[in-house]
Amino acid sequence: MTTDSQRERSPLGSIFAPLGAPLVAAFRQGKDLADLFVDTIVAIAKGRARRREVFSQAFEIGNRSVPFVIITLGVLGFITVYQVATQIAQILPDFSMLGAAFIQMMCREFAPTITGLMVATRVGSGIAAEIGSMVVTEQVDALRMCNADPVEYLLAPRTLASAVMMVMLSVVGVVAATVAGMLIAKVGFHIPYQTFLKLDLVQLSDVMTGVAKALAYGMAIPVIAGQAGLSASGGSAGVGAATTRAVVNTSFAVIVLDFIISGIAYLVFQ
Repeated sequence: MTTDSQRERSPLGSIFAPLGAPLVAAFRQGKDLADLFVDTIVAIAKGRARRREVFSQAFEIGNRSVPFVIITLGVLGFITVYQVATQIAQILPDFSMLGAAFIQMMCREFAPTITGLMVATRVGSGIAAEIGSMVVTEQVDALRMCNADPVEYLLAPRTLASAVMMVMLSVVGVVAATVAGMLIAKVGFHIPYQTFLKLDLVQLSDVMTGVAKALAYGMAIPVIAGQAGLSASGGSAGVGAATTRAVVNTSFAVIVLDFIISGIAYLVFQ
């Protein structure tokens, strides 16, 4: 039986008690995600990712994303160069370092991050929907009954393909943005191509940072989306909820990884 003193303390408990369940759920979800990521890396390291499935997923993740990356990064490069050049023309009409600074920014920050966000929305949702449908139709349980590990069968090929293709897509994004920026610089501000294409500010650290970000995004997106799909339940409504959760979580992961890797790169290379 509760005493009067315990009843007096209950309002304080009612304030903090609702915080416990979300924190515990977040901790469990984080632990499950970490375990799934470790299992996926181990499966890839042991060479258990099927080669045919890796190539198939590389085509689905990489080749089918090329048009979106080219259009998005091209438009971004066009707008960025136009706005920056307009401001420079009003203050100090010296465009000699415009291209160098733009290419450095693209290699280090914008190309891998924007590409990661695009792949997170397009590929992450597809992975979650596909795996979630397999879960609710008991196909994943059938894999386990056949002694096939769902991580090796479903996540390892997608993660390996995504990591490789994300780097390639980032390179495509840098090229698309640079070409678009170079054209608007020439047409709108009469900046020679050779002046815009200077690489004076691009260092090895910038390239390494961009590649590290692309690899991190490429490995995180399939695992996070796969976890959302594997936790789906409740039929088509559960698959829809898992797809939405995958898009939100993968996009948030790209932003967080961008912040972390940028901070580490600043500490290491500065």
